[in-house]
Amino acid sequence: MMRITVVGSTTWGTTLALLLARKGLDVWLLARSAEESERATEVYQSRLGLSDVLFPPSLVVVSAPQQCLPESQVVFIVVPSQSVRATVRGVRPHLRNGVIVVSASKGLELGSALRMSQVIFEESPHLDPKQIVALSGPNLAREIALGLPASSVIGGSEAASAMVQSLLIGPRLRVYTNPDIIGVELGGALKNIIALGAGISDGLGYGDNAKAGLITRGLAEMTRLAVALGAQRVTLMGLAGLGDLVATCSSKLSRNHYVGEQLARGRTLSEIRATMQNVAEGVDTTLAARGLAQRLRVEMPITEQMFRVLVSELDPAQAVLELMHREPKPEFPDD
Repeated sequence: MMRITVVGSTTWGTTLALLLARKGLDVWLLARSAEESERATEVYQSRLGLSDVLFPPSLVVVSAPQQCLPESQVVFIVVPSQSVRATVRGVRPHLRNGVIVVSASKGLELGSALRMSQVIFEESPHLDPKQIVALSGPNLAREIALGLPASSVIGGSEAASAMVQSLLIGPRLRVYTNPDIIGVELGGALKNIIALGAGISDGLGYGDNAKAGLITRGLAEMTRLAVALGAQRVTLMGLAGLGDLVATCSSKLSRNHYVGEQLARGRTLSEIRATMQNVAEGVDTTLAARGLAQRLRVEMPITEQMFRVLVSELDPAQAVLELMHREPKPEFPDD
């Protein structure tokens, strides 16, 4: 019998656990504490504003890894990116041989700038790296919870990706596979930087032309960095790149869009973060990606301006002005 554990009772983690349990699969949702496990339903309903969302009988919330991980064939890691290392370190003694590990966290680790699959393997070197895959795409949790149509992509080895695809795919979720795990992970992480900028654009009232230009040029610099790190260019044109970018830059459900919008309205980053129930991954990803861009000498002007805004070096309106006054260039340079 297939058994699955979702590590992390985050909004997205709980949504994935619900999605799997609604298909009749036996699913454990691993929370950080007994108190968190007891309040999982209540907290989830509050976060999404969906009081009628109930956990099916096949979804069991637990707080101890030994209660679920030794019997699980597939494990989803769904915690904030800066918590992935500590989380995996805590659960690795209980991960069975041959387990498929799915990273569903979108970000880059501060300091190392590693992708989440890299962090998972560093902390669990006994795992087969071909059994570590990444889930990404335009997947706003509230819409998935409501059963609205959506699409996702699994990045990684053919066999492991196909297994996870078979678990997730259904009438309301179209799931694809892609062997380019680097591109899948970087697309999901880097688009949050551009979403911060889209929120700033909307917060300043700059209109749809400005946001369309930002999304397009944002995709160009996301692609430059991803390719420099070994990704396939075409992956950034797919669900994990363009697809996720459009959704996150356009939706009021996006945390990163919200942060950018609030920055444009004069609030400080610390004030904004203090009022949020969930993590906006784009903030830390901006810091990590900017470091990568400098080291690899990849031009990322939007990321650079977002970095300066986040560290309070630059006013959001001035950041836009400076982007608009950059030296004229061809849209598609030869390199």
